[in-house]
Amino acid sequence: MHTPTSFAPRRARLAAAALACAALTAGAGVTGAPAAAARSRIPVSFGHHHRNVKNFQDSNWGGYVATGSFSSISGSWTEPQVTCNTSNDLYAPWVGIDGYGSQSVEQTGVQTDCSSGSPVYSAWYEMYPAQPVYWNDPVSAGDSFTGSVSDDGTGNYTITLTDNTAGWTESTQQQYNGQDASAEAVIESPTSSYPSFSEQDFSNVTVDGQPFDAANPQALTSGGYGPTALNNGSFAMVPGGGANARRK
Repeated sequence: MHTPTSFAPRRARLAAAALACAALTAGAGVTGAPAAAARSRIPVSFGHHHRNVKNFQDSNWGGYVATGSFSSISGSWTEPQVTCNTSNDLYAPWVGIDGYGSQSVEQTGVQTDCSSGSPVYSAWYEMYPAQPVYWNDPVSAGDSFTGSVSDDGTGNYTITLTDNTAGWTESTQQQYNGQDASAEAVIESPTSSYPSFSEQDFSNVTVDGQPFDAANPQALTSGGYGPTALNNGSFAMVPGGGANARRK
């Protein structure tokens, strides 16, 4: 186990970050890279999702989101091999509670940053609207991850991320007054610019100990990627919108 360290940007990309912030009406993404690499982006939080009031449509989250009252989510995913199209490409898969109709998000995931011209992977957690916190563990394409977020009912959140392939686990406890009003397993790009990948698999997603399907989650598309049909807590994010997503 390692003690998490807060993100501290070393090389400011002010114009790009400002444009990214202005482009997103709500919600944004984790930024940065592992401690071993130069962290080049100003931190822009994951978080509050842009919600269309009439229905659930393409925005800065892509995957599945359930609304209601939830105390825990857990899920696994495989980090895909990506092709960077531009230095602005930035995205992350993550699992979390809140953020869809609430102003906080408790979440953990892995980001892919293309600002160097090649994909750089890093693991993180976030208690939005606070900035993300990064773990200094090795992350590679093809690694299998399991993330979980739980609230014990008193605002004491336990956030855990395990790299099943590399064999490390990180966990943190955070006190926060979250609403626990949604649960999500999604991908997100704070810059609205995804790298290319063929498939991002999620599996064994459970909410309050039950398969995600039982929470009747809604499908979301993002940046040309959408989810396939949810089956016992498993689905894939694929180019072209997926089989079960609603699009603009």
